Amino acid sequence: ECVYDKIWFYWGIEKIFGGMKMEVRIIGDPVLRKKAQAVNNFDDELEKFVEEMFSTMYLYEGVGLAAPQVGVSLRLFVMDSREENNKGKKVVINPEILEYLGEEVSEEEGCLSIPEIFEDVYRPEGVKVRYQDINGNVIEEELHGYQARIFQHEYDHLEGILFVDKISTLRKALIKKDLAKLSEKGKQRAKEIKKLGDEIKIWQKKMILG
Repeated sequence: ECVYDKIWFYWGIEKIFGGMKMEVRIIGDPVLRKKAQAVNNFDDELEKFVEEMFSTMYLYEGVGLAAPQVGVSLRLFVMDSREENNKGKKVVINPEILEYLGEEVSEEEGCLSIPEIFEDVYRPEGVKVRYQDINGNVIEEELHGYQARIFQHEYDHLEGILFVDKISTLRKALIKKDLAKLSEKGKQRAKEIKKLGDEIKIWQKKMILG
């Protein structure tokens, strides 16, 4: 049994989710394949949500976590490439990739939503991006190396794309059975926690409408 089947996260936004616990969604859950919607409401509730996302990411030693991975289909992710002076720590809201820079480079990637699967993925070495921070301020910058890879990986989540979509046909064939097993678990778990959906949708709609 995969350890991630037992991972639960406490969301700090009790007044929204009623003190409920939620878990990282696993491949097979439909929310991971939806194109997320823009955030238009920058308030204290969003800030608490972001804080909880960072806590969750650090708890499991991740370097990035997107809102759809915790069941919220909003264009938002957090990342931290673990550089000095928190240089690589970012709250990324409503991101755009304006330009891909440099040559494509292959590096190994993994994902909390696809536990225990690690594969090499080709991505451009750099990106020019635009996004909003937690206060709604617009930031435009160039990212390179590890930061650029994390940004692209998390951005894909907002488009309903997973890193295994980008690997070679041969590698997909080799892990097909493992992915099928995970996908079945993800679908089943999504059905079991479907009753949480209405409460999440109410808050999600608030963040979209502003």
